[in-house]
Amino acid sequence: MHRPSPASPSQPDLTAPGLYFSRELAALEFNFRVLAMARDTTVPLLERLRYLSIVANNLDEFFEVRVAMLKHHHAYGSAAPGPDGLPSGELLARIRSRALDLVAAQYACWQELGPQLDAERIHVLNRKRWNPRQRRWLQGYFEHEVLPVLSPLGLDPAHPFPRILNKTLNIAVVLKGRDAFGHEGHMALVRAPRSLPRIIRVPAEVSGPGEHFVFLAELLQAFVDLMFPGFKVVGSYQFRVTRNSELIVEEAEVENLALALSEELVGRGYARPVRLEIANDCPQAITAMLIQNFQLEESDVYRCDGPVNIIRAGLIYDWLDRPELKFPRFNPQLPAALESGKNKFDLISQRDVLLHHPYQSFAAVIDLLRQATADPQVLAIKQTLYRAGEDTPLVDLLVEAARHGKDVTVVIELRARFDEEANIRLATRLQEAGVQVVYGVVGYKTHAKMMLIVRREGEVLRRYAHLSTGNYHQVNSRMYTDIGLMTANEEIGEDLHKVFQQLSGLGPRIELKRLLHSPFTLYTGVMAKIERETAHALAGRPARIVAKLNALNEAHVIEALYRASQAGVEIDLIVRGACTLRPGLSGISERIRVRSIVGRFLEHSRVYWFANDGESELYCASADWMERNLMRRIEVAFPILDPELAARVFEETLANGLADNTQAWLLDCDGRYIRAQPGDNPPYSAQLGLLERFCQ
Repeated sequence: MHRPSPASPSQPDLTAPGLYFSRELAALEFNFRVLAMARDTTVPLLERLRYLSIVANNLDEFFEVRVAMLKHHHAYGSAAPGPDGLPSGELLARIRSRALDLVAAQYACWQELGPQLDAERIHVLNRKRWNPRQRRWLQGYFEHEVLPVLSPLGLDPAHPFPRILNKTLNIAVVLKGRDAFGHEGHMALVRAPRSLPRIIRVPAEVSGPGEHFVFLAELLQAFVDLMFPGFKVVGSYQFRVTRNSELIVEEAEVENLALALSEELVGRGYARPVRLEIANDCPQAITAMLIQNFQLEESDVYRCDGPVNIIRAGLIYDWLDRPELKFPRFNPQLPAALESGKNKFDLISQRDVLLHHPYQSFAAVIDLLRQATADPQVLAIKQTLYRAGEDTPLVDLLVEAARHGKDVTVVIELRARFDEEANIRLATRLQEAGVQVVYGVVGYKTHAKMMLIVRREGEVLRRYAHLSTGNYHQVNSRMYTDIGLMTANEEIGEDLHKVFQQLSGLGPRIELKRLLHSPFTLYTGVMAKIERETAHALAGRPARIVAKLNALNEAHVIEALYRASQAGVEIDLIVRGACTLRPGLSGISERIRVRSIVGRFLEHSRVYWFANDGESELYCASADWMERNLMRRIEVAFPILDPELAARVFEETLANGLADNTQAWLLDCDGRYIRAQPGDNPPYSAQLGLLERFCQ
């Protein structure tokens, strides 16, 4: 690993903690930018509701993984400070403070959206707003559809506090009176089974014009007395517990990774709690009882001014066909070179093809694999799958190819977080069809996105490759921005062949000609290119770096960027999520500018560009400049060798992003993100500009 030389007395120490933001706090901060979309009145109303749901989902994952692991290491005294130098206890306190701000803003947004939804005849009704007819229908629904499924539990010595599944809806009930056996009632719990819908849509014949929705929690609380006949219900309160969801499997010590993960998944829903969400009106005595039973602290409690499972509001977006309240539909186009219906291999053999999703259709990738499946000249197909989705036609085609006698090898990453179960099912299905399935390399997630097709053409075998910055996921390809490349370049094809051989055959270290390959050459390659720009600047030559990433936190890369800035390199970074580099520090990073773009699509492509004294180089990649991507994953960065395509990627992803003055957020040296303003310039959105260009 690269190690910087010690700072001289006249040079600042570039490892000083004050030069780095906290990774966890930077990740949390991203959600404020997403929440800003939910509060932006220029965004269509149902999209705002969807953004609110996205924030809730992101916050769940933040606690399930980042906070959970930090608390674990803090409890065992093994939490080493990061480059920011914050001790784990102080970091947890800061996370708590900022998370409270986010929760408050989240529910303030929920309250803002209610009247605006009402104005559009979309009504989310709490029980105070039910009219008599709605109440009668909802009671009937409760008695016939809900009550038979419930198993309310009174808490007493014979009925101890039950196990509560991760992120499920629950109601704590305070009772007064005696049961049939003469036992005094005090407390009970109602667990909402996962089989019950979390939002109920009230029929139009009951509620009249418009759409009317009721959260299941409201239903349970309104009719809780029907669950406890003979008791007086003193109070009922929603709550939800979040648990550690990071799976820990000692891969080197298991014989079958899929089996070990399957067994680990069984217990994931009941792992150690890390957060308790509870209704605002819950008395302290009830809260204290829950804290005690979950073995939490008061600082782990987050009170909610609305539904504790606000994430479910996203269902309303999915159910409603109200195009005027959503982003305008668009129709992704195929690249002109692929529209003719000609043989894809003939086209790619003549020239590389670039795909920019979601503006260009992912169908091009499916069509390539479909043709490979049917082509008798195709002998082998190799592909990585990280997150593919269970309904993707790609899997059907891989199965069909294997049944047609082609040699099909698929590298499936079983440890893709929260997709483990789906990937195990996917692996089983492929294996049953005769596909050779491998799970990558012990200790390294296979995150690279690549497909290799081997085709006999006359007396020679030719390789055709597809490389991408994003997953082979058809649904996400309409929501994420990604770059894909189809190429028949011999050196890239040979490099990919070696990478697949290494993944499936546990081969030795390999030398690649064109690709940068983590964990071997990607880190050193990026560092060398940053240092080359630094050398150009020191020699008085123009020097510039532009990079687009999801996240940036690798300390040595940041040190190299600081040194480049000090030498005179102009650096522009488009970092969607967490960035731990401090831009704009005098004498250190005043030539570094950082922006984040949050819009209709999730910015997902990674692009690295280095000016190189007029001989610029551009790479697209599956990897962020993070320690895990550069050191502990199988990643690939691929060059765009065609000058016209390289210029196009630079313009569409980098220059276009730097021109955005409506959806961009500018990071200052204090860690604040300030939304860009058009000022005297015409307003410009990078995403809208590309939609107008590609999807007329």
